[in-house]
Amino acid sequence: MSYLASIMLGLIFMLPIFSWAGIPLDAVNSTHQASSMTQPKVTLVRVDKSLRRMFLLNGDSLIREYRIALGKQPKGHKRFEGDNRTPEGQYHLDYVLEESRFYRSVHISYPTLSDLEWAKKYDLDPGGDIKIHGLKNGERRASRYIQSFDWTDGCIAITNREMDEFIELVQMGTPIHIEW
Repeated sequence: MSYLASIMLGLIFMLPIFSWAGIPLDAVNSTHQASSMTQPKVTLVRVDKSLRRMFLLNGDSLIREYRIALGKQPKGHKRFEGDNRTPEGQYHLDYVLEESRFYRSVHISYPTLSDLEWAKKYDLDPGGDIKIHGLKNGERRASRYIQSFDWTDGCIAITNREMDEFIELVQMGTPIHIEW
């Protein structure tokens, strides 16, 4: 009997044991589900634009790190609608959008009062539709390629798989600090 056949036969005989022990069969196959239940709470999302990285933190402990894509003009703070910059500063995560042009998204609380005051001083619209999101709906190019350059209008982009994980790990209201 081949090695692979032995393993398959063993699994067939183990399934009734898992069922008898009260272990749901989907739990046997799902390490992601089990690992997310034991994750510590994310207390801060920190974005380092210069490194193109987003860090999920619990205090000083790193929980997750993601490679990110930013606005097409990544350097500098967002000042007005259409400048293609990702804002810098301290914000919080507002709410999840399941229906958008992108695969899932989480809204960032930009603009703050100081952002609004600056824009008003120069008679500009500060914008405000800034999110963390997955890839564009219908995107056919490989996510690894898409994430290799800055392509958003000012948002923070991660892969669709990472977006699912992000929404699972981060509660709305969590602070997000964005810096160069």
